[in-house]
Amino acid sequence: MKKFSIAIHGGAGTILPALMTPQKELVYRAALTEAIQQGSAILEKGGSSLAAVEAAVISLENFPLFNAGKGAVFTNKGCHEMDASIMCGLNLNAGAVSGISNVKNPIALARLVMEKSGHVYLSGKEAEYFARNQGLQMEEDAYFFTDERYKQWQGVKDSDTYQLDHTDKTEQGEKKFGTVGAVALDQHGNLAAATSTGGMTNKKFGRVGDTPIIGAGTYANNRTCAVSCTGHGEYFIRAVVAYDVSCLMEYKGLSLSEACQVVVQDKLVKMGGEGGLIAVDSFGNLSLTFNSEGMYRAFQFAGKPIVTEIYK
Repeated sequence: MKKFSIAIHGGAGTILPALMTPQKELVYRAALTEAIQQGSAILEKGGSSLAAVEAAVISLENFPLFNAGKGAVFTNKGCHEMDASIMCGLNLNAGAVSGISNVKNPIALARLVMEKSGHVYLSGKEAEYFARNQGLQMEEDAYFFTDERYKQWQGVKDSDTYQLDHTDKTEQGEKKFGTVGAVALDQHGNLAAATSTGGMTNKKFGRVGDTPIIGAGTYANNRTCAVSCTGHGEYFIRAVVAYDVSCLMEYKGLSLSEACQVVVQDKLVKMGGEGGLIAVDSFGNLSLTFNSEGMYRAFQFAGKPIVTEIYK
């Protein structure tokens, strides 16, 4: 069997065993396993890394406990505004969307933007029009409604506060940066990355984080690596995190692991930025690096069992 590698994340933050029931942990691990299986099935058959990361992220978007797609959080106006991006390491083609509603799988729209629009980045209502024009599956607002997200929003909606994907307002100090993503190397040696998010609870003013910004939240280049980030987006934008990992490899000769350590554990920490990333290099090496208490994550190498992890 030719080699391939795939990794996924479902967000980082203050994720502690004490704040998780055994039953809920099993549910999360099952969702991570399912997403990896969706991507690996494509890679095992010789399919592209681009198709694999899209399939894995679609699986995560369809799972309501992750803040993306069906599980997207509520904005200050009580609606859902989702962001996503995807990038192909072979040719540096990329597609991204932000501030979209009613699109069942934003990552599928990001790929169509890359392949069909002639552009890289579409936003808002016009991006939704493009989605309909391309025949993408749309859903009513009710599809994106979950009791858990609604309760989160109710707790802060009359304030100027935004929340970083808390699961329970009574859990003091718990922060979860709700984003999902995938990176992969396929049997042909091509890299790809994909990231999707519902943003921040109670966000205002059309706020956009790092997820749809190529180079900040997502990046892929066959010469170096593919990266998908999760964290406090403002810091990841300012640090151009995903591209910085690639740059340290390309121009300074660092290994994937070394580059991820420098960016996540040094540069981001000094700025006050919390979160993490998943990355794969052109040799199939993986790095799942974070400076928070935990990160929902899973990975698999060709011919090896799936590994799911949540805590440090």
